Amino acid sequence: MHIPPYHKKPSWQRFFVGAVFGGIIAYIILIYMYGSMYESLLEENQQLKSKISELTLQNDALTKSNEDLNEKTNKAPTIESIEINIDNWEKYKMDRLTVYELEELVKEEIKHLIGEKVSNIAESDFLLERAIENKSYKMNDVTYYFNISKMTISETLKLTLKAKLTE
Repeated sequence: MHIPPYHKKPSWQRFFVGAVFGGIIAYIILIYMYGSMYESLLEENQQLKSKISELTLQNDALTKSNEDLNEKTNKAPTIESIEINIDNWEKYKMDRLTVYELEELVKEEIKHLIGEKVSNIAESDFLLERAIENKSYKMNDVTYYFNISKMTISETLKLTLKAKLTE
């Protein structure tokens, strides 16, 4: 079988040259379209990565905030400070320094309550009363006893005391 010599005819030569140029132009267009599509996909990928990292940071911050909030709400309140107030210090003509030192002696007696749960202290308030009222406090050769007139048990334990001298 014989292949016809189409490559010698000018019309077929134009056809083959046109097909080669058309293939080259089509390949260039294909490469351009692929490049622009790939570029837009890379840009979108970078935007999504950025958004993912932003959302991850936001999620971590919110999770930590939620854990802190859960710890605060689940944690039982504790005694954080103690305030002592002596009501009738003027009656016994005590100076402010003596009042301050007596308040410090009472605080020293019950300082172990700091850090204890408020509910535990509220249940044993009778013991707290007896611990303060049954102890004598000596200051400047005078012995003082205290009666609790008001007790507030919260994060701050507030005691209002009435002083009495040794009888």
